[in-house]
Amino acid sequence: MTMDSDPGRRLRDEPCEPADEAPLPRARRAAPEAAASREAQASREAQASPMMAQYTEIKAANPGSLLFYRMGDFYELFFEDAETASRALGIVLTKRGKHAGADIPMCGVPVERADDYLQRLIALGHRVAVCEQTEDPAEARKRGSKSVVRREVVRLVTPGTITEERLLDPARANLLVALARRRAPDGGWTYGLAAVDISTGRFTVSEAEGAGLAAEIARLDPREIVMAEAIHADPDLARLWRDGPAAVTPLGRGEADPASAERALKEQFGVATLEGFGAFSRTEIAAAGTVLHYIARTQLGAKVPLSPPARQDAGATLLIDAATRTNLELTRTLQGERAGSLLAAIDRTVGAAGARLLAERLAGPSTDLALIRRRHDAVAFLVAEGSLRAELRADLARAPDMARALSRIGLNRAGPRDLAALRDGLEAARSLATRLAGAGALPGEIGKAARLLATVGDDLVDGLTAALADELPLLKRDGGFVREGYRPELDEARALQSDSRRFVAGLQTRYAGETGCRTLRIKHNNLLGYYIEVPQAVGETLLKAPWRETFVHRQTMVDAMRFTSVELGELESRIAGAAERALALELEVFEALAAAVMGQAEAITAAATALAALDVAASHAELAVELDWTRPVLDESLAFRVEGARHPVVEAALRRAGEPFIANGCDLSGTAAGTGRAGEAGTGGAGEAGRILVVTGPNMGGKSTFLRQNALIAVLAQMGAFVPARSAHLGLVDRLFSRVGAADDLARGHSTFMVEMVETAAILNQASRRSLVVLDEIGRGTATFDGLSIAWACLEHLHEVTGCRALFATHFHELTGLAQRLERLSNATLKVTEWKGDVVFLHEVVPGAADRSYGLQVARLAGLPAPVIARAKVLLADLERGEGGRRRAPVADLPLFAAAPPPPPAPKADPLRDLLDGLDPDGLTPREALDALYRLKAARKAD
Repeated sequence: MTMDSDPGRRLRDEPCEPADEAPLPRARRAAPEAAASREAQASREAQASPMMAQYTEIKAANPGSLLFYRMGDFYELFFEDAETASRALGIVLTKRGKHAGADIPMCGVPVERADDYLQRLIALGHRVAVCEQTEDPAEARKRGSKSVVRREVVRLVTPGTITEERLLDPARANLLVALARRRAPDGGWTYGLAAVDISTGRFTVSEAEGAGLAAEIARLDPREIVMAEAIHADPDLARLWRDGPAAVTPLGRGEADPASAERALKEQFGVATLEGFGAFSRTEIAAAGTVLHYIARTQLGAKVPLSPPARQDAGATLLIDAATRTNLELTRTLQGERAGSLLAAIDRTVGAAGARLLAERLAGPSTDLALIRRRHDAVAFLVAEGSLRAELRADLARAPDMARALSRIGLNRAGPRDLAALRDGLEAARSLATRLAGAGALPGEIGKAARLLATVGDDLVDGLTAALADELPLLKRDGGFVREGYRPELDEARALQSDSRRFVAGLQTRYAGETGCRTLRIKHNNLLGYYIEVPQAVGETLLKAPWRETFVHRQTMVDAMRFTSVELGELESRIAGAAERALALELEVFEALAAAVMGQAEAITAAATALAALDVAASHAELAVELDWTRPVLDESLAFRVEGARHPVVEAALRRAGEPFIANGCDLSGTAAGTGRAGEAGTGGAGEAGRILVVTGPNMGGKSTFLRQNALIAVLAQMGAFVPARSAHLGLVDRLFSRVGAADDLARGHSTFMVEMVETAAILNQASRRSLVVLDEIGRGTATFDGLSIAWACLEHLHEVTGCRALFATHFHELTGLAQRLERLSNATLKVTEWKGDVVFLHEVVPGAADRSYGLQVARLAGLPAPVIARAKVLLADLERGEGGRRRAPVADLPLFAAAPPPPPAPKADPLRDLLDGLDPDGLTPREALDALYRLKAARKAD
């Protein structure tokens, strides 16, 4: 058996009718296996038992998904699904009967713990079809003894369509992205992207050219991507699907048809035209229709409550490609962890919705100067109003995740706690609205939030408070969530139910005494109702006279037996009547409350959005006060001047270790053409171009940290946060490129140097005058002169062609000479000093060029053997002498290729020297001196 809880507790086989389901779209990796799977299923059906015939038919309607087949208290998986799930979940693979002469592989998970297993499967990219029993076993028996219980797939769970709180990351949006495309006039492709978060109802569309598709997908960071087969099969996009973290699902050819897509949008929102939502391109409409079609199929026709699609204009956010996001570790580290990323370092939000909005703004910093300034105004206001900020954060911390609770209510997957989440969230919103109303003049973003918070009526909050009990169950079917006194008839039914339960307890006590079985228990489940459970040995006795006249056998387990009795059946009828009546009344209350909530869904969504925006603004303000960050000045120029800047992640790590961070300034401000003076033009116009700073210095001196911190300051400023610097004046950046660190792509046959060149090519081809480019050690992965030539040419291209602001770190000290002929290029170096032969890194950036890289000192710190370091010093000295004399030696003459000199021979023995060393002339008598002279004479003759 499989289950990690009570492997023997399993109900007997129950047969059922197949669900009439349309085939669902295939998941990634499922395409080639689907045909083989169908053939295998066809052969199984030839000699299948009724239950297996039902299973295989339902499985055939859901290719590419693991089928959770409900069997009593377990979801069971068979055949290939069982083998896959047992490996993924680490549960035991067992067998259940035979089929076509072979054992049937089987594993299963308890229904009560299904969410835990679903979470692990979804995280691994699997799709799961949940198949439930849709009729009572008693109804199936009426059709014949061999009839099976009717079962149907009630839901298809995929990475991009989950809504359950336990399956979702509270701080991360769970985006499903659909793609569509069309040919552009230049022969390339234009892509439409539709992004939906079913857990919150958010719906956005955007468009990207082929070169920007990867960056747009990286910004969205979806959990699942769906697209037509033709897009999935495009070899130019294969790496994007293979290397990305999202699950990829190719759909049929007709999924992205523009006409059907537009119809789907109109039906979803009940409109005759889409013009009220904005001007959408054909590719955006096609992508939106594709995502709606996929949602409808995975939700089996249930209408998902979504906000109208909002269009995100191209260029509205700072373009950051996937390689740059990885290098800068914006939301995840190179190891894929949130801890250690910029997001983790700056997150001071107190609510899940605020954390998601913070991540969204960090992933896509704005290029709208007016919007950025409004966000900075909000942060500055809360920095100045410390007591108000503390009160707002206290109220925000009490607000649950209303957006996700509202979505579950709209999908009819909610429980009483979701209603309570809305009650508490709306109560917090009401408190915040009152507090902000008395705060005087508010900046734009905070004032807008205050107005949205005031749109939810008090009646809904008061109604939820009056109806819901203090202690709430997870599921509405468990009952007990309506407050006592809210419905008099419900109180009457509960009283009757409570009295009946006392009768059950009395009956259990009497049966235990009569049978002598102290472990006899009367239990209840949804399948059997009330039943008497005793150990196996006692059960065998109850099957015999005289006990069998009282106890009627119902079910045999591995370690227990279950019975009923006439008396228990009559008692159950009385209890069931009262319980069913009470539950029916509670469900009526739930539906009424849910309807009231959905009637104000738009206002609730607006309030949830306002709470998230306030949380982010307060988080930025708290961070600025805590770490002494300052408001940046942003404008349309090509300025980039920061003073006293720090790397936020490195500074946090040093602070934990009790060490200081050395702050450094940086000036890349644009210069008027032909003047060489920073900031002369001041407008970012055609006559202005950015400066390039060539950074040299030792390994471990802090070059990479310096490069990254300036890129991160640009990101923080444009997302609306304050920055870690004494002052900062930045011109808007349209694209950010960072090439820092080394990596390879062996799967594609790409070496470290090839990956470096591919990323550098993308930067040089896509960077504009408004871009910020950060390059580290270009050309290091090949021969010295090849690498130097490439780095040299790249610098000239950035200076003469691109004209952008750039930081360029290198160990090719020859490049520092370019400052003499390229007017907008200057040099900086990391200061070091030597103390008793050791190098001391000062981490201070100063104008000038490094005289050497201190590689040998770093190698010694790393633990290279002393003979290797000594030999390297000799070679380095010879190489530097050759370079200083401008000598080009043949390979055989270079010290790098010459054999190391042999060690000096061991000294020979010298008897005369030994004798002389043993004499003390001042201590010798005349006779001893004469004897010593004779010994010396003899030793000389012997030598």
